[in-house]
Amino acid sequence: MLNKLKAAIAKLSPELRRIIGSVIWLSGDRILRMGVGLIVTAWIARYLGPDGFGLFNFATAFVSLFGVLATLGLNQIVVRDIVRDPSLKDETLGTTFVLKLAGGILTVLISSGAISLVRPHDRLTLWIVAITASVTIFDAFNTIDLWFQSLVKSKHTVIAKNIAFVIVTALRIALIEMKAPVVAFAWVLVVESALGSIGLAIAHKLDGQNLLRWRPKFQRAKTLLKESWPLIISDLAIMIYVRIDQIMLGQLMGDKPVGIYSAAVRIAEVWYFFASAIVNSVTPAIVQAKQESETLYYNKLQKLFNLMVIVTFSIAIPLTLISKFLIVAIFGQKYAAAASVLSIYIWSAVFGFFGWAKGIWIVAEGQTVFALISTCCGATMNIILNFWLIPLYQENGAALASVISYSFTDYVMCLIYPPARKLGWIMTNALTFNLFARRSRE
Repeated sequence: MLNKLKAAIAKLSPELRRIIGSVIWLSGDRILRMGVGLIVTAWIARYLGPDGFGLFNFATAFVSLFGVLATLGLNQIVVRDIVRDPSLKDETLGTTFVLKLAGGILTVLISSGAISLVRPHDRLTLWIVAITASVTIFDAFNTIDLWFQSLVKSKHTVIAKNIAFVIVTALRIALIEMKAPVVAFAWVLVVESALGSIGLAIAHKLDGQNLLRWRPKFQRAKTLLKESWPLIISDLAIMIYVRIDQIMLGQLMGDKPVGIYSAAVRIAEVWYFFASAIVNSVTPAIVQAKQESETLYYNKLQKLFNLMVIVTFSIAIPLTLISKFLIVAIFGQKYAAAASVLSIYIWSAVFGFFGWAKGIWIVAEGQTVFALISTCCGATMNIILNFWLIPLYQENGAALASVISYSFTDYVMCLIYPPARKLGWIMTNALTFNLFARRSRE
């Protein structure tokens, strides 16, 4: 069997072998971390029950809507600017740190105020939201990571984050054994963020740098925000697009359905690391093909989308068939209702993977405005569908709304928008296993 596998690999082109090798390498750390994370999450879910687990996930989803105020769309801009002009790094990093710190404080205040309006008599939810939102204050220290990214030294960040992850995983297990309340698990998020920040600061110091040299400048802040505001809107649209289902489900139906729904979503989203690994591995080859030949470029895109369909179908079909067994085995009998949610929601992965692959085309073609418009349309559709479907089908309605809105954003919009229509036909060919291949060549 091993010899046959080696022979099959040997028949692959060198480029394809490099891509497969890169995907495996990039996936290794994510598989381990997400695997351990899923096990611990399932343990927490069993302990808290659907109501407690639902409350926790509602709070984190609620905070994520306002978390864009802490990031301010600055990350890619800051890395680019440091690479372009390293002499201004202290000014750029100092200004970014202050902006992110102010954004984090603003996130805590706005999140707490908003939840007080949405759930005025629910002090427990208010506490959990306020605690969870305070994580964004420590996100200011992720400015250090931007420095490491500019030097292609992201391993420092990985080490710092993984150390924090290991410590916090042990802490979560200890809290379960101690029968701790749900609020304690919110505090763990703060501890994890704080430990990661300390690790980054230490790594920064060991790299010969000094945080005290950072010099924030008001004029620099104005320049950064002037460039980042479209990204803030885009990030907000994305957060609404991917998290509004849990928030609306919690408001319309209560915390228990959110717990049921979140259990299914956790299993479905585990597989998204495949999309990230595949796209990161093939992006250079596809971008290079764009410079050489349009035909070669679109042929490579077709192969990528074909691969995405094969991968997602290989995941979605088995999970649909064994959803009940899988949910009960991982989360317990209390979450059995999540089986139908998983059977529906997992099919959104097809279009979620398309979204990752579409990102290559967007960058290569400079179609960032189209990306923003399609995401905003998807977010709006998701809200409308949730208002309609959740009262009818509860958590299954939220799952169905996600599948429809994801398909509209990452597939149908490409068929509607003329410059993206060729990409839309590539997606159609992939979904129909190249039944309409002739049409895409015309």
